[in-house]
Amino acid sequence: MKLQQLSYICEVAKHQLNVTETAKSLFTSQPGISKQIRLLEEELGIEIFSRNGKHLSHVTPAGARIIERAGDVLRKVKSIKQFAQEFKSEKTGELSIATTHTQARYALPVVMAEFIKRYPDITLNMHQGTPFQIAEMAAKSEVDFAIATEGLDLFDDLVMLPCYDWNRCILVPQGHSLTSIEKLTLEAVAEYPLVTYVFGFTGRSKLDDAFSRGDLEPKVVFTATDADVIKTYVRLGLGVGIIAKMAYDEMQDADLVALDASHLFQSSTAMIGSRRGTFLRGYMFDFIRLFAPHLTREIVEQAFQSTNTRQVQELFTDLQLPSR
Repeated sequence: MKLQQLSYICEVAKHQLNVTETAKSLFTSQPGISKQIRLLEEELGIEIFSRNGKHLSHVTPAGARIIERAGDVLRKVKSIKQFAQEFKSEKTGELSIATTHTQARYALPVVMAEFIKRYPDITLNMHQGTPFQIAEMAAKSEVDFAIATEGLDLFDDLVMLPCYDWNRCILVPQGHSLTSIEKLTLEAVAEYPLVTYVFGFTGRSKLDDAFSRGDLEPKVVFTATDADVIKTYVRLGLGVGIIAKMAYDEMQDADLVALDASHLFQSSTAMIGSRRGTFLRGYMFDFIRLFAPHLTREIVEQAFQSTNTRQVQELFTDLQLPSR
């Protein structure tokens, strides 16, 4: 049994049993992958994949368990390599991050710039996606860190660390009637068509909960994953925008008015997560500290030594998070 064979079966499963696409992603040949999978199946004495002619049709029940354990082995091998690399050279390597557009555009640029200044020989890779995709990438160890507001709690094998609280603002064009209201209410906002985030993105669930508690049914006419897209459609007069407050720039968005909505919606918490058992190199601790200064190496190590989510949450029970 070879590590290469374990890698092949995991990658084939990841590519929905498309051996051609798997070969392209691994820069190898399709026959070579097929041969190694056959050899592994012969050695184990069971089929990992069922076949329809020359094509793989589905993963067998036993194959699913084998692929799961192969993934565990490959993650441990990666951790061993990272451990060795830490002693070989503390300031070289890679750091991969999966996050949403809001975090990538408004929360991370300053952090990234400072990190690159400190670690010029570290290769940074950023992946964007939905909160679920982001959490899944971290759970599968395809990235080192996942940064998002929603979705990270869907995977029990992720260690999630709270970074900061944030809230929303109501975005309208200059001269809009909502700007004349001394203290904004949900009822007043619900009278207008709304332009906001897609459900499951950037704290959208907290927004929906607030209207639901008020027994209100707002008319959402347009949704997007990108705050800049939402701004564009507010400018076009499509509706009233609801975005993360940090996404409003007084200089660039001077033609729009951001109305405080912190009293209307419960604040959301941005989290950084990584798979439990991940070996964190020194520069990874530094990245976490740059993004969330209260997350010291000591407290991060305690969190990663925990055995369940409740223990991690207890570490931050009395912590007052910064707000954005």
